[in-house]
Amino acid sequence: MERDDDVVVMGEDVGKNGGVFRATEGLYDEFGENRVIDTPLAESGIVGTAVGMAAYGMRPVPEMQFLGFIYPAFDQIVSHAARLRTRSRGRYTCPMVIRAPYGGGIRAPEHHSESSEAMFVHQPGLKVVIPSTPYDTKGLLASAIRSPDPVLFLEPKLIYRAFREEVPNESYEVPIGEAAVRREGSDISVFTWGAMSRPTLEAAENLAGEIDVEVVDLRTLSPLDEETIVESFKKTGRAAVVHEAPKTGGLGAEIAATIQEEALLYQEAPVSRITGFDTPFPLYALEDYYLPEPERIEDGIRDTMGF
Repeated sequence: MERDDDVVVMGEDVGKNGGVFRATEGLYDEFGENRVIDTPLAESGIVGTAVGMAAYGMRPVPEMQFLGFIYPAFDQIVSHAARLRTRSRGRYTCPMVIRAPYGGGIRAPEHHSESSEAMFVHQPGLKVVIPSTPYDTKGLLASAIRSPDPVLFLEPKLIYRAFREEVPNESYEVPIGEAAVRREGSDISVFTWGAMSRPTLEAAENLAGEIDVEVVDLRTLSPLDEETIVESFKKTGRAAVVHEAPKTGGLGAEIAATIQEEALLYQEAPVSRITGFDTPFPLYALEDYYLPEPERIEDGIRDTMGF
């Protein structure tokens, strides 16, 4: 926002209150009400207004308080933001970043814990980015804001303030579309993203000495870093995917299909999916059971290795 006056933040309670998770705290005092805009509770209006701003040269960063509240704006995102470059034959682009906390694990009420990223990955023209570390969050957000096309930037709320990491004060970018190998391994490749990166790494460490697990944090779901996925799988010959969204129609299926298409002759076992269940996200008592925990991830990895 210091570098570019066209960047504006907007959403419910993002100004004076600093956002429901205080992610925009201090911006209102620094940049004022014309660039940090408290909006009515109307997701379709927030995103629709941002589409118009972006089409005419601004770089809006609208916030959805939770991903589970984004559905009223779904039409604006897929019918307008994602299609603007194509439908205008390149006359207009839509440089906007829709931020949304997502995922479970914080004992939130209904509609607050969804992981519906697959719905948006299916939409051409829309990038979907999910960081898992403070360093990546800053670098990926900078890349997203500077992108000429719309980005859905999903922030795993389970790991807000969960751990610390050195983040440079100076500006830098983490490229969109590049996965990160968080742990090198030779026996099995485990692909994950967002809040599931931490329990996956924990499971990999717990299995050290028994199974040598490679952990790949995708960071970007659209575009998907197929090259890193395939190269990792060629090295190990076995794979698992960990995500907290329901299993059916999730990104695990897309990753498994990519492996089948690009590296079938390297495959030693079926690709396993360690995921949430095909049910609405549960309330408090069953939340820990629903989310993939290290023990369930370890069991899934052992099953794949034992095939």
